[in-house]
Amino acid sequence: MSFNVQIKKVSTEIEFDLPKKMTTLASGYDLIAAIESPLTIQPGERILVPSGIAISMSNNLEAQVRPRSGLAFKYGITVLNSPGTIDADYRGEIKVLLINHSKEEFIIQPMDRIAQLVFQVIPDVQLIQVNELTVTERGAGGFGHTGINE
Repeated sequence: MSFNVQIKKVSTEIEFDLPKKMTTLASGYDLIAAIESPLTIQPGERILVPSGIAISMSNNLEAQVRPRSGLAFKYGITVLNSPGTIDADYRGEIKVLLINHSKEEFIIQPMDRIAQLVFQVIPDVQLIQVNELTVTERGAGGFGHTGINE
């Protein structure tokens, strides 16, 4: 299954390449920090970083902004609302909401890879109101219901 996604550079401040996959089988396209000068994220601070791009995709797709595992593991930098959802009807610049979970400040340099964009197919779902739901063994058991060490 293949989909066409239109992409537009909206940042005119810096020159940069379009997002790309770093390996053939990678699922995500790396997003860069489309900034002119470094940004510092203090411990516990969150910051909105522009990616320099906007997209147009078919109605049955969504784009998810996800963290880069290396940034999370090495520096405690992650996407706060992970995954961030880009809806099919959004045409503005994609921005990445980063948070610094470490105890050290972190400096984002212009063109640093800061997140990845993963596309997902969205099924057409019809919600049907009912008075009762089907019964299952689990029932309404929620967080931790199935046990940690079982």
